[in-house]
Amino acid sequence: MSDSTRSCPTICRIWTSSIGRKMLVALTGLGLVFFLLGHLVGNLLVFAGPEMFNDYAEFLHNMLHGMGIWLFRIGMLAIVAIHIAATISLTRENRAARDSYEYKATIQMKRSSGLMIWSGLTILAFIVYHLLHFTAKVGNTYGTDDRYFEEVNRNGEMVVRPNAWQMVIDGFSVWYVVLFYAIAMALLCSHLSHGVQSMFQTLGLRSRKTAGALDKLSSGYAWFILVGFLSIPISILVFGFGR
Repeated sequence: MSDSTRSCPTICRIWTSSIGRKMLVALTGLGLVFFLLGHLVGNLLVFAGPEMFNDYAEFLHNMLHGMGIWLFRIGMLAIVAIHIAATISLTRENRAARDSYEYKATIQMKRSSGLMIWSGLTILAFIVYHLLHFTAKVGNTYGTDDRYFEEVNRNGEMVVRPNAWQMVIDGFSVWYVVLFYAIAMALLCSHLSHGVQSMFQTLGLRSRKTAGALDKLSSGYAWFILVGFLSIPISILVFGFGR
């Protein structure tokens, strides 16, 4: 046993075991499934108008005196990194094992897993872009003075806070931003439809009796996420919501 294995036996055993990596993919995937659902519900508040959406945005950014949102972002990025790294590792291992007895069925499986890898990497690129676009405000004017407004708070005090609602409206008023967003969401839908099914399988929840219901649940969840997220940019760019 190597020194590194002695120093972290549990972590190393999980990572060196294919079952351990499959569980990591499933558990991180489950975390991302719940995150997407919560993120969508929060984003849909944009339809409730500026006040409610800005209250929601302010709540997120003031959690734990401003540290909460960054701890959450770092945690989610770590989950995404583990999910991708474990998936790539398993895919490479499976491909190496199949090279000696490849046939039509395994070729189809390789294509399916390959699509999952590329869709996952594209989604990762979108996450980075999304953070740069709306969080770091790179390449736009969302941080200028006209994206802030004054209002009287519940204590009767005049305060200045970011107009997150207007930021969303402005961001999705650009056609190429919406196009990239739509492509990423379509790939996400495809990724989720297959990934959620695999997650149930790995967690031991899938059986002959539950297979049909879980497949419908996976597909329904993926479509709900797709339609929900796309409803915002389409409403803004095509139907002029908020403009």
